[in-house]
Amino acid sequence: MENIAIIAGLAYLLDLFAGDPLGFPHPVRLIGFLIERFEPVFRKAVKNKKIAGALFALFIVSGTYIASLLIISSSGFINKKLALVLSVILMYTTLSVKSLKIEALKIYQALKAEDLPAARKNLSMIVSRDTSQMDKDSIIRAAIESVAENTVDGIIAPLFFAFTAGVPMAMAFKAVSTLDSMVGYKNEKYRDFGFFSAKMDDLFNYIPARISAFIMPLAGFFCAGDLKRSVSSVFLFGNKNPSPNSGIPEAAMAGALGVRLGGGGIYHGRFIEKDFIGEDLNRPVKEHILKSVDIVYITSALAVLTGIIFRRFIV
Repeated sequence: MENIAIIAGLAYLLDLFAGDPLGFPHPVRLIGFLIERFEPVFRKAVKNKKIAGALFALFIVSGTYIASLLIISSSGFINKKLALVLSVILMYTTLSVKSLKIEALKIYQALKAEDLPAARKNLSMIVSRDTSQMDKDSIIRAAIESVAENTVDGIIAPLFFAFTAGVPMAMAFKAVSTLDSMVGYKNEKYRDFGFFSAKMDDLFNYIPARISAFIMPLAGFFCAGDLKRSVSSVFLFGNKNPSPNSGIPEAAMAGALGVRLGGGGIYHGRFIEKDFIGEDLNRPVKEHILKSVDIVYITSALAVLTGIIFRRFIV
């Protein structure tokens, strides 16, 4: 833990430059494989779906934590520098600053080329709603929402757990996040089995989401956004999303940009009504996607800086 500031800083810089290169043996892909492999095992072994899902989630998360801890600690017996390098690599895989930018820019470039089908397809890669009938304004709003929401689970949360409990805990968080994305649905198949995974994701993101309420408005200010409006938007609209966490970064982003996000959408074949988030001051334009990415980059830098200050002067 004494090197966590160095580890997190190097991992952050590595992510900024390298992102998530194709072919890289990403641990999240391994976690996803294990989820697919062991889901039927737990379903078969335990008849009660909620209990089976809870045991399954604890198995995946605790297994990820223990495996990460063993990798780092055992390598430390061989060479401390090796342990440092492996810690940086593991921590790097928990961050998604550059990959979030890349996905957002794909949508922006498609809109710039006035290719709505391509924009819808690119958007579908980062949202769970049906994008096939979305108009231009809806695509822009959804892209900004996704960028804002993923700032928490792709940047702030892993940094929070790394700075407070070490790299293995950041990896455990990624397991929680991956579980939620794969089994945390409210459909017939996963309503009970994925219940624990979804609630665990809510719990793990609770504090990081509220940290975003402080640093995202400040990041927006550095990007020529409206600081006061962003802060007030968090208080006015932060609880408008059905998720206990997602509405906070979305409201901060909406306030900074002066656009209205949220609203209903089609999820898994049925329309889900949702409240709007933010004031409808500006019509969303594709350049707002670029500005949201700028805000994310400043937010990520502030999150790293906050973590370093926390480790240096508080812990």
